[in-house]
Amino acid sequence: MSTQMIVRVDPDLKAKVNNFAKVEGKSVSEVVRELLEEYVKNRDIGSYIDNLWERTGNKLSSGGFRPKDVERVIRDVRGKH
Repeated sequence: MSTQMIVRVDPDLKAKVNNFAKVEGKSVSEVVRELLEEYVKNRDIGSYIDNLWERTGNKLSSGGFRPKDVERVIRDVRGKH
């Protein structure tokens, strides 16, 4: 279940947000929720690490690497430093 949050903003900012939201076919609440979710996501280290693992896995997969290749790739990368 959702809960309400009261936020005070400058009237000009409110008007601009209303206009942008309307153009995008969204409510101001939807815009604010999206912004808050992105804010938390960018500061949540657990999510960051999960995203990093996902990106790494995707990059390895797109490069044709299989799980059995991972140890060799790690050794190769560590050997370069």
